[in-house]
Amino acid sequence: MSEPQEIPFTGVRLRYASTASVDVLASALYAAVGSHPVPIDDIARRFEDWDSYEREVQSHVGPSGFMLFATFDHGGWIAKAGIDRQVLRVVIGNPLIAITMLRHDVTAGLFAPVELLLTSEDGGSALTYVRPSSLMVVQKNPPLLAAAQALDAKLAELAESVTG
Repeated sequence: MSEPQEIPFTGVRLRYASTASVDVLASALYAAVGSHPVPIDDIARRFEDWDSYEREVQSHVGPSGFMLFATFDHGGWIAKAGIDRQVLRVVIGNPLIAITMLRHDVTAGLFAPVELLLTSEDGGSALTYVRPSSLMVVQKNPPLLAAAQALDAKLAELAESVTG
């Protein structure tokens, strides 16, 4: 068995503070990405070719260009350990955006779809995520960098609109 190859990289965490509550942020986020998780694996199994798959995926995309894949309510279980905070992890993405990166490096799929964390804070809340390009582009790859930076911009636009 060979030794694993280590490829170090540095992620950049972005935090958008808001005076609104986590519930208000979650509502704004769901309005932008949809409130029901999209069964993306089922869609892939049901549609044989790219064109039909693309049409079906597009029908699930929210106004932001993203769709909801999953949520994890950490606040629901950390309270049992004495931590009284709202903490909601939300997984969003769009395969039609992801393919613009995966075509240049399939390991970018480690970080697509993206994850957001909504947290209650003193005086409001915050939306936090890690800039996708800081995770995906670990070696020189200009086409991947350009695609990942386009995702960065789209995600920043969403974060700004949600935390507004």
